Amino acid sequence: MPKIGWVLHGYYAYYYQPPPLDSLERPALEFAASEGFGFIPLRGERDIQHDIGLRVPVRGWSVDVDNFHTSAKNFLDHDVIGDSGIFIPLSDLGAIIHGTEVTLRSPKLFGVAQWHVAYSNQIAQGIGPITGGLLEDAPSGNFLLDHDQRNTLSSVVMLTLPRQIWLTPAYQFGSGFLNGDGPAHLPPHSTFDLAAGKQFGENWTISINALNVANTRYLLDTSNTFGGTHYINPRQVYGELRYRFHF
Repeated sequence: MPKIGWVLHGYYAYYYQPPPLDSLERPALEFAASEGFGFIPLRGERDIQHDIGLRVPVRGWSVDVDNFHTSAKNFLDHDVIGDSGIFIPLSDLGAIIHGTEVTLRSPKLFGVAQWHVAYSNQIAQGIGPITGGLLEDAPSGNFLLDHDQRNTLSSVVMLTLPRQIWLTPAYQFGSGFLNGDGPAHLPPHSTFDLAAGKQFGENWTISINALNVANTRYLLDTSNTFGGTHYINPRQVYGELRYRFHF
């Protein structure tokens, strides 16, 4: 927008995702039938996605507010056959995923730091019944998808220090994924990561990365569509050595 420098942005898109051509063959098919499951042809998923947002500069800072919406017909999903660990694709009548994200970006602070923070509030809903693939007892009408997590926040600080040294602490927060079939959600969780590195000349870079620095432990999901119950991984530390070739 002239003079004030605001940016209005958005898009509208229509997608088609073809279904898998194969799922089960004998003897797995015979096992599924013996467990009481049926199968009908899968249908392709058709999505309509759109979002609209506004970016506002404020004294070198940037604030971006974005509203997004996805509606899907014949939403491709999957589920497990009993306790077998065998996951088979299916399609629900539809799905709706929508929310709002707010992002704040700073200018260079004190000549060494830049800060980026993003907050998102969203809801992910499925719409039954099942229209293709694995037939099972499933809810009709609206239900929450397994990856529904209402609130997320991430914050990253990028520090550029003397002698070509950089340091990047990062914080992530999640309000908790769906607990089983819901509607309750798992407790909120937080993790803290840290990365540091140094560049030598023009070609060499060495870095060390630590994930989940505080070694926190929390339940991440209980949904069978993720393959069972999972806890967050414990602290992980790894190093990198990179050489950039000239081409």
